[in-house]
Parts: sequence; structure tokens; C-alpha cells
Amino acid sequence: MNEKHLAYKASSVHLSRELRAKYGFRSLPVRTGDRVLIIRGDYKGMEGDVSKVDRNRGRVYISGVYRENARGEQRLVPIPLNSVILVKIDEKDKWRHLILERKRKTVKEGSEGGA
Repeated sequence: MNEKHLAYKASSVHLSRELRAKYGFRSLPVRTGDRVLIIRGDYKGMEGDVSKVDRNRGRVYISGVYRENARGEQRLVPIPLNSVILVKIDEKDKWRHLILERKRKTVKEGSEGGA
């Protein structure tokens, strides 16, 4: 995929109910350092920090979710993006902070203009 901005948008995952109530929006692109909960598949119920995001394949690698390969080495398991929800957002990055503020602002403007 050549268009990185499209891959970034496509890497959005749903927020947990608590984060949804706090921020006022439903989804956000996942990044390294965020904490996610796996909601589908063999690793359902496991929670961990995102160690790597593969935007081209639509997969996320979570610390603590390992599989043993043929040589007996521990390897991170790729988890599909639609199988995780964001539990904690890493707000240390100034760009992430700006994105959150921008999304909050658009949500507030949308709710003020309603019936």
C-alpha cells in the first residue's frame, strides 16, 4: 500500500466503553505503546501493550502474546485489528495529543449543532 495516510486510517480500532465515555468518539488508530484487549480468537481476554503495528497486513503484535516456532523460539503472534479494542491510550506523544484534541473538538461541534 503506497498511501500511508490511508493505511493509518484503516488501522483504527474501537475504544473501550470507558474511553468512549471519556473522549466522546468511537475509534482511533492504534499505535505502539497503547494498551489493548483481545476480544476474539484463541487469545480472547488477554490484555497487553502494542509492541508493533503492521498496517499493510492489518495486524497488531501485543507483548505477552507469544507462540513457539519450530525451533522452540518465542515469537509474537499477529492479531487482526478487528479483534482488539483500545483500553488505554498512550498520550505521551505530542502528535497523539493533538489528534485527540482535534477529534474532541469535532465531536463537540457536531453535538452542538444537533436538534
